[in-house]
Amino acid sequence: MHRAKFCNFETGDFSSAPMRKLKNEELNRLTPEAFRAHPKNPVILLLDDVRSLHNVGSAFRTADAFLLEKIVLCGITGSPPHREINKTALGATESVTWEYHPDAVTAAAELKSSGHRLVAVEQADESISLNKFSPDPNGKYVLIFGNEVKGVKDELVGMADHVVEIPQSGTKHSLNISVSIGIVVWDFLNKMKTK
Repeated sequence: MHRAKFCNFETGDFSSAPMRKLKNEELNRLTPEAFRAHPKNPVILLLDDVRSLHNVGSAFRTADAFLLEKIVLCGITGSPPHREINKTALGATESVTWEYHPDAVTAAAELKSSGHRLVAVEQADESISLNKFSPDPNGKYVLIFGNEVKGVKDELVGMADHVVEIPQSGTKHSLNISVSIGIVVWDFLNKMKTK
């Protein structure tokens, strides 16, 4: 019987031993207390009028995974504690800092005045394709995501420093907000750390 060879991409070594999944205790996860004390990436998520509590929970989980500064929940966006948020957050509401503002425009203006650059994630006439956008590695950013149907409010798009959109090739030209958050956050942090 022939055994497949596996490559360790870090060392370039080949072996005939099969790869194995890591156990949870091998992942060296932070405790919620250690997470709160750990330096954060200078990115804030602002969710405006997000209807789905599962999408909110997913945003918390993504913010935890990437050590984001905080989440700002606005308008009709649900907030913890809520069992539907907890279903997808998997405890991230205990580690990620969050706050609620009834009005997203006011919240965004306050963040902008404190030195954050506003980035609306939306399809607009002068938006920049995400793959062509280069964030400042020393900048502080607020990534704005809007309602699942109506998108980011025109007023927020108008006050944004940048408007980026995820390039898509299919028939729908839209992604679930939780998927969009994951793509944009990963792309931002990857570019900010490699410059």
